[in-house]
Amino acid sequence: MTDLPPDLPRLRTLRTFLAVLLVEIDEAIARGEQREREEQRATRDRPKPPAWLLELGLNRNSPPVQVHQGDCWNSGKRTRGISLDEARRAITEGVKPCNVCRPDSALGFLDS
Repeated sequence: MTDLPPDLPRLRTLRTFLAVLLVEIDEAIARGEQREREEQRATRDRPKPPAWLLELGLNRNSPPVQVHQGDCWNSGKRTRGISLDEARRAITEGVKPCNVCRPDSALGFLDS
């Protein structure tokens, strides 16, 4: 055990200091636990990414550029999520399928 001061006033001061410190530690633990709960809730409640992406042209009048699977690393920044039917329709209407993720194969089109 550590050496404690022998006199009562210093022992009381030390006890008061440690009690205050313990309250601060408990508050820090509570904040940390709250942060963990919020992170878990954010991860759990995160919306699922779309299964299919349509990469749009440079401006709003440009035609779509490519169709991608939702997890494709090659999709550009100008994408929006689309449904399965929209992905099929886009490919049949001539929008180029991505040559990395091959949505045409995943959608059941013959490989070209």
